[in-house]
Amino acid sequence: MNLDRLRTTAGVDVRGRRVLVRADLNVPVKDGRVTDATRLERLLPGLRDLADRGARVIVISHFGRPKGGPDAQFSLRPVADKLAELLARPVAFGPDCIGAAAAETVAAMRDGDVAVLENLRFHQGEEKNDPAFAQALAGLGEMFVGDAFSAAHRAHASTDAITRFLPSYAGPLMMEEIEALVTVLERPQRPTAAVIGGAKVSTKIDVLTNLAAKVDKLLIGGAMANTFFLAQGVGIGRSLAEPDHARTALDIMHAAKARSCEVVLPKDVVVAARLEAGAPSRAVPVLETPADQLILDVGPQAVAHYSGVIGACRTLLWNGPLGAFEVAPFGEGTFALARAAAALTKAGKLSSVAGGGDTVAALNAAGVAGDFTYVSTAGGAFLEWLEGRTLPGVAALARAAG
Repeated sequence: MNLDRLRTTAGVDVRGRRVLVRADLNVPVKDGRVTDATRLERLLPGLRDLADRGARVIVISHFGRPKGGPDAQFSLRPVADKLAELLARPVAFGPDCIGAAAAETVAAMRDGDVAVLENLRFHQGEEKNDPAFAQALAGLGEMFVGDAFSAAHRAHASTDAITRFLPSYAGPLMMEEIEALVTVLERPQRPTAAVIGGAKVSTKIDVLTNLAAKVDKLLIGGAMANTFFLAQGVGIGRSLAEPDHARTALDIMHAAKARSCEVVLPKDVVVAARLEAGAPSRAVPVLETPADQLILDVGPQAVAHYSGVIGACRTLLWNGPLGAFEVAPFGEGTFALARAAAALTKAGKLSSVAGGGDTVAALNAAGVAGDFTYVSTAGGAFLEWLEGRTLPGVAALARAAG
């Protein structure tokens, strides 16, 4: 992806103009309160910049999965309240995102004001990429800023069709996310390593295949490693695996070898009789996995080995935990490797990029998310970029820029 194909609002006079900003306000809310504001915090610099330059900033977003109509539990009002708190300025709330109610909210705005309009998914036209719905949204603004990389993998009215009706620009968070991924995948400092974890090979076949052609070391963890063990005839006890994808795992290993990419698997694992907090556990060599046990984490030898591999690299991409990190003590492998990568990054020896919901949660639990070079707030969009796909929301902005 050539970043020059995207245009930003830098140098554009936005004073007095209605700027429609597609953000991702899809954050966790419990009992009417935002419980994790990370995504909102990432948006603040871009929103502040537009408001400080005198724009009338109209924020639109989806939230949750309502069934194509208004549903109070999916209202963006609590999120708008949290955004106002974070911005330390009033944020108006529009009870709809199109129609008279939205128009009334926008008409009351002055230069430098910020407003949040109600959930886009209260209208079926959003997910259908309906041009009529997109045109109704566009009628509220004079410019469009796409600043939701985490929603860019969906061809929806507010990420795709809307760019046909308004001058369209990429927001700073969008540019930041793309630049981080382009740097690590297209122009990395070598050698490069990727840590790929999670439960299933089947959900990351394209990721693994694409990365095998781009990185020097592919470090596998999580339950997906069990499928690679099965493919090599290694017993995994009662562990979660996908026998139907053992052939796929072998194909990935062969493809990696053909591209001089080394696939690295754990030398030892942590096993237990059940996945429960505090369950008795022990580390064993992979080849000695008991028939009645579950593999729930990588072992200390694997952590030491992986740390050494990463230490010999200049660039790291990380997606997915190495074990059942949500249940103590089966997060120790993930946390230890995360701390090692963070230390290398802080020492200036490693450029580290991580992404995916579970990955970010694991790095936060390890207390090192702030020490990585870049941590993406995207989930599905991050994975699709790793697969080498073109994201509709990014392609639309590039097309609109000419």
